[in-house]
Amino acid sequence: MKKKIEDLREMSSEELATKRRDLKEEMLNLRVQQESGQLENPSLIRQTRREVARIETILSDRRKQAKVAEPAA
Repeated sequence: MKKKIEDLREMSSEELATKRRDLKEEMLNLRVQQESGQLENPSLIRQTRREVARIETILSDRRKQAKVAEPAA
């Protein structure tokens, strides 16, 4: 778990946004498979959702840090 978060933190914001989009698309595909009864490992949905949450947390933290770093106008 620790390794995964560290790997994500090393990625640029653009890379994270792209990965988030890809994961959300994958999650949609997994849900479609689940509804049609073709999903063999239902825990993949949960793992994917948590990965998206990790990415969104990192992006949110970066936005907050950028806002704090801006000089007051």
